[in-house]
Amino acid sequence: MPRRLLKKIVPAPETLRDRWPVRLFGERIADPQLWALHRRGVTAAFGAGLAICVVPLPVHLLLAVIVALSWRINLPVMYGTTWLLANPFTAVPLYYLAYRVGAVILQEPPHHFRFVADWRWLRHGLEPIWQPFLVGCFACAVVCGIVGWLALELLWRCQVTSRYRTRHATQSV
Repeated sequence: MPRRLLKKIVPAPETLRDRWPVRLFGERIADPQLWALHRRGVTAAFGAGLAICVVPLPVHLLLAVIVALSWRINLPVMYGTTWLLANPFTAVPLYYLAYRVGAVILQEPPHHFRFVADWRWLRHGLEPIWQPFLVGCFACAVVCGIVGWLALELLWRCQVTSRYRTRHATQSV
């Protein structure tokens, strides 16, 4: 991804600092590494953000900030990437895919279930599917994170190489 495009779509640090999950971390948010648009920080944040998307708990944004602070990678990219898959429109298909992947890994036949929003279903209906679901979430998180990181890394390198070649081709003529 070119820096110019990222500068257009990444919000200003002041706007993210005002959000409640980010405000909890105080002055540590002011670290320049968290806002720098260099290849290593952005691609790592993209891969980690995709991996966080598959976490089955509703703590994606808080977890994204914690990971970005501890690894010192680009916070806005990590924050935005978590919304890529972990949003209300894609969460159910993503988690169903994770369940199916976990069932394949554990070599269990997939159970057919119907979600009912009550405590009895959470106690009894979740019992046969929780192991394949968690295994699938972990496997999908690892695969999504690595594939996302590698894809963006290759895209970034190809774009830089292409710009370098076109710049030197025009200079040599």
